Amino acid sequence: MSTVATPLFTRGTINLASAGLGARGIFATDEFFGPLSRMLADEPAIYKPGVYDEHGKWMDGWETRRRRGPGHDHAIIALATPGRIRGFEVDTAHFTGNYPTACAIEGCLQPEGPDDATVWTPLLAASPLGPSAPHFFDCATDALFSHVRLRIYPDGGVARLRVHGIPALDRSADENGPIDLAAALAGGAVIALSNGHYGHQRLLAPGRGINMGDGWETSRRRAPGHEWIVVRLAARATIESIVVDTAHFKGNYPDACSMQAADLTGTTGDLPTLVTAASMFWQEILPEQKLAADRIHTFDSRIVKQAPAVTHVRLNIHPDGGISRLRVFGHVAEGGKT
Repeated sequence: MSTVATPLFTRGTINLASAGLGARGIFATDEFFGPLSRMLADEPAIYKPGVYDEHGKWMDGWETRRRRGPGHDHAIIALATPGRIRGFEVDTAHFTGNYPTACAIEGCLQPEGPDDATVWTPLLAASPLGPSAPHFFDCATDALFSHVRLRIYPDGGVARLRVHGIPALDRSADENGPIDLAAALAGGAVIALSNGHYGHQRLLAPGRGINMGDGWETSRRRAPGHEWIVVRLAARATIESIVVDTAHFKGNYPDACSMQAADLTGTTGDLPTLVTAASMFWQEILPEQKLAADRIHTFDSRIVKQAPAVTHVRLNIHPDGGISRLRVFGHVAEGGKT
């Protein structure tokens, strides 16, 4: 079975079109066979053999009816937060005889929502699509965008649209107190981890976890040592407090946690590989602390060691297990930028 190589732009970015982070579809020319909301789901698309609804075969994605005249279909998506787009994934999973032949994508920065006067910026020229496969496209721009418009030619279905990018940090929020620099919607991102057997994508998501599958959980460790995960902060910053939430983890929460940090400003090369090798030697800012089941643990400045500004943190869990959310509160340093 062949696999598609994952491009570099998927590393250190988040899916700005994630419904779980707050993205939503606001317009589609047609949703006859499948609503636009399905295309933004976080879970991989599934196939249900023999399942039909009042419109026809049930498909996990956005699907329009067959066009019988000129033109094409399109949809507008409000991103979870404005950000800089690094690339797109247009996945036609399970669409084999009903996929579009091509797609194009445009963007705009209009947080209050686009209107008829909105000027759209081309981000992806019309590009071919094939059946039941992920299609990756680079996006070479540093501009900010709040919405994207996906055009499909001429009609058909798209299982998932993922917009890989880096959120724009609202630095004015720092004036009102410490901000969560690990938050996905601020620009925090996981860049390396020792084990993510049961998932890790929601560790930095907003809100508390809704169940045990909504966080980071490792497989059971059968050898000495412990597990860890490295997070790039939204900006170079000084850290004041750390929150580790074990919501819903009751028989599988870690016994303890600790944290290390480093300032990697100016570091070049393959960062995930570099931090995997070097992060064990980073400065300790949170000594090992006991954890409990299904609880929010707050470690304030009385426990967190004061340190110079950092760009990355490494959360260690001893020996293994799962946590729902990680929050790292602090203040952006002078000229702070990761």
